[in-house]
Amino acid sequence: MSKQTEILHMPHDELEKVQLEGLKKTVVNVYENIPFYKESFDAAGFDPYAVETLDDLKKAPFVTKQDLRDAYPYGMLAVPLSDVREIHMSSGTMGVATVGAYTEHDLEVWGDCFARGIEYADGDENDVCHVCYGYGLFTGGLGAHYGGLSAGCTTIPMSAGNTERQIRVLKTMGSSIICCTPSYAMHIADTAIEMGIDPKTEFSLRAGIHGAEPFSDNFRRDLEEKLNYKVLDVYGLTETMGPGVAIECMEQDGLHLAEDHFIAEIIDPTTGENLPDGEWGELVLTTVDREASPVVRYRTRDITRILPGECACGRTHRRIDRLRGRTDDMLIVRGVNVFPSQIEDVMKTFPDVSSWYVIELTTENHLDVVTLKAELNPDFNFDNIASIDRLQKDIQEKMKAALSVGIRVRLVEPKTIARSEGKAKRVIDKREG
Repeated sequence: MSKQTEILHMPHDELEKVQLEGLKKTVVNVYENIPFYKESFDAAGFDPYAVETLDDLKKAPFVTKQDLRDAYPYGMLAVPLSDVREIHMSSGTMGVATVGAYTEHDLEVWGDCFARGIEYADGDENDVCHVCYGYGLFTGGLGAHYGGLSAGCTTIPMSAGNTERQIRVLKTMGSSIICCTPSYAMHIADTAIEMGIDPKTEFSLRAGIHGAEPFSDNFRRDLEEKLNYKVLDVYGLTETMGPGVAIECMEQDGLHLAEDHFIAEIIDPTTGENLPDGEWGELVLTTVDREASPVVRYRTRDITRILPGECACGRTHRRIDRLRGRTDDMLIVRGVNVFPSQIEDVMKTFPDVSSWYVIELTTENHLDVVTLKAELNPDFNFDNIASIDRLQKDIQEKMKAALSVGIRVRLVEPKTIARSEGKAKRVIDKREG
């Protein structure tokens, strides 16, 4: 049995001992080396030298994305800059970017964590790992790349873009595991089919490790049908490491947390109180062995839950459910809280509607208006205007019943919503002010 396999099957009480040992070192480390944590711990009355149990972590204050932004660029480093081997950053689209720094040890952990996803996909040194996440400051490309190398795979650093070339490589080089955003995997599949290539028979894919954006079960089924492989969800974020914090196994029943490197909590996003396993709330993460950029009780803003019980695969690391949304992507429409995932849940009950959609926010007469633009499936008779009108009305009525607020629905022809080689942009805000 490999060391990796032993860790993934470690009895959970032993795993908790590993977490506690790492937690004790981490809270002291950040207190002594990062001024922000000394100030916040002291203000909260949290004594890092008094931690004796994992429950003691709940006494520590939270850290937020804004805290990390305020410390840009190097205010959250726990090591000298000379010890840092690599730096990644979030996109910074909502403000100043957050920085993730890595020592040699941190890079090894990152590769190890993503390699677990390759093991979950039954991958090993005999596999060809095709990486078409973007390489650069975005963590996706290099995270998957390090994972492929750590797993012993033949790793192809394709990066994103040049889709026809991606298809030629997938067809000729025996790529068995593909790593990219789910929307780009769909774009590859659709483009291949348009080129007269049948991905089911002309590609060698067995699994795809897809993350960086949410996708529905319906979208997963469409991908698996077109590419004849298994889709595994992967979770990660720059602030804690990158992709590999949690990954699905072939059971597709939740994402296994790398619990020897992270402690996960679920909190009520309003009160900050911890919630029991099985209840939905905001995911909070603490790193237990990160050297360069450790975080203690980082509020991810991602909505999920801890799934009770062990996975049927026999691995003991706890699982989080697939993300339901984010506390900061909530739309407030006429005073009603609406998450994009709720809109998607309604959409997927209509088989004539594809997985491609965009939500547009506009202002009319000083009121917010939400319009869902969604593509019809290619086999729908788009010339039948009456059928389209009826379907739009049916979707709107079901949306109103499910969300308690009116959502406009506009059904459009296939291939009219822009595809992306990176993260799909699902919400477009055109509101005034």
